[in-house]
Amino acid sequence: MDTQSFDTICALSSGSAQAAISLIRLSGPDAFKIAQIIFMGKHFKAAESQTLHFGKCIDPASMKTIDEVLLSKFIGPKSYTGEDMVEFSIHGSPYIQAQMIQVLIAQGARLANPGEFSQRAFLNGKMDLSQAEAVCDLISATTPQMHALALKQLKGGFSLKIKALRDRLIEFASLMELELDFSEEDVEFADRSHLEQLLSNIIEESKILCDSFKLGNAIKKGIPVIIVGAPNVGKSTLLNTLLNEQKAIVSDVAGTTRDVIEDTLNIKGISFRFMDTAGIRESEDKVEKIGIKKTKDYIDTAQIIINVKDHQTGYVLTEKEIQQHQNLIYVTNKSDLNPQKKKQNDQSIFISAKENTGIEELKTELLNLYNLSAPTNDQIVITSQRHYASLINALTPLEKSLEDLKHKVSGDLIAQNLRYAIHHLGEITGEISNEDLLDSIFSNFCIGK
Repeated sequence: MDTQSFDTICALSSGSAQAAISLIRLSGPDAFKIAQIIFMGKHFKAAESQTLHFGKCIDPASMKTIDEVLLSKFIGPKSYTGEDMVEFSIHGSPYIQAQMIQVLIAQGARLANPGEFSQRAFLNGKMDLSQAEAVCDLISATTPQMHALALKQLKGGFSLKIKALRDRLIEFASLMELELDFSEEDVEFADRSHLEQLLSNIIEESKILCDSFKLGNAIKKGIPVIIVGAPNVGKSTLLNTLLNEQKAIVSDVAGTTRDVIEDTLNIKGISFRFMDTAGIRESEDKVEKIGIKKTKDYIDTAQIIINVKDHQTGYVLTEKEIQQHQNLIYVTNKSDLNPQKKKQNDQSIFISAKENTGIEELKTELLNLYNLSAPTNDQIVITSQRHYASLINALTPLEKSLEDLKHKVSGDLIAQNLRYAIHHLGEITGEISNEDLLDSIFSNFCIGK
């Protein structure tokens, strides 16, 4: 996108399906000029920003009325995009939608690209890049937790955190680079002990943010829950019962599941991503062995593990796997076949996936485990893979700077590493960006946003 001279764009910002009301946006240097041609209403031209006007829209070519509308006027920079902007609230007929768009294009506007309104808002300084990405997350939010995290990021809490870290680094990097101009006089403008403490704090804060990504990504995509156990203990039946559909093939033949089968279930507003896996056992079957290896790989990425056994046998996690995962639920399935067999000190939840008994108790335990790691109101949680990658990339030069500082390495080398870290932190908020990155990010938005 040419950031120097924007043309005027338009798009349907509400859904294209038939509805009571639809919204069409028009933004750019000719927005008011075009609106005055097609809108028949009083006082629009002299009206102030953030005002609402009733009238009708016409097709200038035929002078026929398209619809009665409410027009909202926003004078830049007091608008979403930072430009002159008009929003038409029209009746939600697909025919009226199409006629309005055709008329706007005929008068000189062009159809907006996906995310172009938000991209202009970013380029015009109405929001930073991480806030713009939060707009997309807010639109796609399907649970209260996703909604809350997107709103928090949209308000700028994460951006302010990153900006504060970056500003502190810029100050010290500048002082260390200034020292190079006075190298012959052997002076120090940057207090090394203060810088060492600062770097330690920034590294610690960056690691906390990185650690939050596991939770943030789980909330955004669904908390990953892996169902493991020996073959034929009822893992697939349990998945089908939880989802209330035949997602996985169920058979009396052991080893039916060869690959990871997954789907998402919303339990009281929390999204869980369940993964049914190949039964773990010794096998000579090449395909089954690949499935078993996948199971063990997924164990490392899951946030919650449901270890299923039946009243006769079952796979028990190793000590190493237990130490790695505190969020474990032990389930004894097929309790309907032997309801009396409940061992003392057995902490399992006894269920019958086939008979749909004990499932509500299992769901309650899943919610209890989630609440142990749910974000607090003041906690900043990363939900973007891009933000996480930038923080990881910033950590390497930060840790190198701290190590060099302790070994009294030359200040110019330390300053260079600080600049690398500053660059990667700037990528998060868009203070450092390029056109390809912006096009990639905003292309994931819907048209009209």
